[in-house]
Amino acid sequence: MDDGAAGGEQRDVGVAEPGAPPGPTTARARSPASTARARTPASTARVAIPGSTTLPEGSESSPASAGRGRRLLFWRSPADQPGWARPTLLVIAAAAAWSYCWRAANAVNIEIYYAAAVRSMSMSFRNFVFGAFDPDGTVTTDKLPGAFWLQAISVRLFGVHNWALVLPQVIEGTVTVLVLYHAVRRLAGPAAGVLAAGILAISPATVALNRGNISDTLMILLAVMAADATVTAVLTGRRRPIIVAGVLVGLAFQAKMIEAWLVLPAVAACYLLAAPGGWPERIRRTSAMGVVALAVSLSWMTAVTLWPASMRPYFDGSYDNSVFQQVFVYNGFGRLDQASPDQLVDKSINLGLPAPPPPAWDRLLTGSLGRDTGWLLAAAVITVICGIAARGRQARRDPIRACLVLWAAWLAVLAVTFSVSTAINSYYTAALSPAVAAVLGTGLALGWRHRRSRLTALVLGAVVAGTAAYAWRLLPASGTGLPPWLKPATAVLAAAAICCLAAGWLRWPIVRAASTVRAASTVPAASIVIAALAVLAVPLVASVSVVSSGLGPFETPFQSEQATADATAFFGAGFQAAQILPGLEAADRSTPFLMATQTAVLAAPFIYASGREVLPIGGFTGTIPEPTLSDLKFQIQVSDVHLFVQAPHTNDPRLTWVARNCIKITKRTGPPAILPLSVYYCGAFIFLPKGS
Repeated sequence: MDDGAAGGEQRDVGVAEPGAPPGPTTARARSPASTARARTPASTARVAIPGSTTLPEGSESSPASAGRGRRLLFWRSPADQPGWARPTLLVIAAAAAWSYCWRAANAVNIEIYYAAAVRSMSMSFRNFVFGAFDPDGTVTTDKLPGAFWLQAISVRLFGVHNWALVLPQVIEGTVTVLVLYHAVRRLAGPAAGVLAAGILAISPATVALNRGNISDTLMILLAVMAADATVTAVLTGRRRPIIVAGVLVGLAFQAKMIEAWLVLPAVAACYLLAAPGGWPERIRRTSAMGVVALAVSLSWMTAVTLWPASMRPYFDGSYDNSVFQQVFVYNGFGRLDQASPDQLVDKSINLGLPAPPPPAWDRLLTGSLGRDTGWLLAAAVITVICGIAARGRQARRDPIRACLVLWAAWLAVLAVTFSVSTAINSYYTAALSPAVAAVLGTGLALGWRHRRSRLTALVLGAVVAGTAAYAWRLLPASGTGLPPWLKPATAVLAAAAICCLAAGWLRWPIVRAASTVRAASTVPAASIVIAALAVLAVPLVASVSVVSSGLGPFETPFQSEQATADATAFFGAGFQAAQILPGLEAADRSTPFLMATQTAVLAAPFIYASGREVLPIGGFTGTIPEPTLSDLKFQIQVSDVHLFVQAPHTNDPRLTWVARNCIKITKRTGPPAILPLSVYYCGAFIFLPKGS
């Protein structure tokens, strides 16, 4: 890129050019504004630190009273940031919070299985600690309970409401926006940080995810916090921040298990590249971070494994009551070559779930996954390649290159994993959004700094043309919340941006005839702004459509009207349980358990609606050996349970015994059945000798 342009625009992002000699002055001519800044008292003067951001001298030793005053004026930017940075960030965070909570309590946004588990966990301390799925604590959820602990606390405080389930994710998602700004700003400057926060806030996958009760939101927050701690370690050279990063990755593991470990290569790459000290010291600290992450990750699993099995729930997702099998096989490496849990439960009770996109190199770029997160992937890849190439001659600790390496590694590892996994839900792709936002925020800030460079015009032209062409291809002819003007507007914005970039490239007369520096920069500045609008317009409209249409984690922007209707019917069906509860309770008031069901999926709606025990036979998928047939016979004999709900055709020995020995109920009340299920009544009389 044009080095002269880079030097002249350094102040736009507040980042000292890496490799520049330290000192308060430089050899280039000063503008009146810079001359005025040179007269600023030493207590607030900025000192350029090679390979780091410009920090206010003496900021670590500011008086406590001044600190209290700044906290009261929280909307004002700190001394080391431009005046517009903090207010703009707060507006972005407020808009993000609003988009996450507006109409988010719709039934279609709630995963009823997790909702039932959270209600059960809120009912007793034992259930809370072990992450029990059902009120009686016979089995756990099929995931680690980290994120559900926060939801259970919310339900305990505010009661059993959909909005109480969603509230933690709204808060976590909003904090993620703020933390991402903090992480990006310190390496690439305030402009890059604000842009990254804004792009994350308008990412459709992120908006949809944070409008539900899915655990990924907490995992993403903790992972971004780990990245921020790594940035602190890189800038300060202290040991504690990199250890904190390991702790945060371990905590993220409690929310989403192995997926949290996928950010470790990015954290390690950034630290090994840009941290101060020699290779041996950096390797030792990185290794220590990994050990800490492993120890924190396995802490809860180890503790509950050592607890006597008779005093805790059975670990769902395992065939030998092992939480390690649940995490590393059922939820881990088994996802690469085995059927997913959703596919297994669909096979058990014929839910009619649509087939997920098969593994493929372009899986994230097509169909529903493309509409969730693919809009900006091509732009991010181009930005990473060009950005790292442009910073290739900088010093090892160049902060901008460190920023790009951190988020590029995050993006690459997760994208490859999602592309090769057997099956993924669309909301998984929200984990890509922080990396995409950070890369594009940094790239746009660099483009602004180098806006008079022909190479910048060429790169931005390629990004705009590629993004617009891809969006044109990906946008369907019609869909939920799709405005008819979006395709033409995308083409117009892209054409305008390319024309402005061409004007800067060719130095058209309007640029050559400019008589002032301000006029000479008008076309390049306008081209950057219009290019950003052209790239971000479609994901922005997609996010708005998610909010206005009331969509959630299980849906994607601009999906077909039929897909929206199907999702509404499927997820809404679970909330119809409340309509038939009175009849069920009246029919069998004498038993402690409301009923027993094949799979926890069928039990979940009734647990969430009533808070009563519904015995889940076979756990989430219906395939685990809990409870045993002997357990079921005993519970029938002692009148713990009489009603059984199961698929009409099954190979499970426990359920075939029920079908052969119990009375099938043919008369039904309530709304029409969504699934083809059979209901049986198993009284203690079935154990009486025949003829008696």
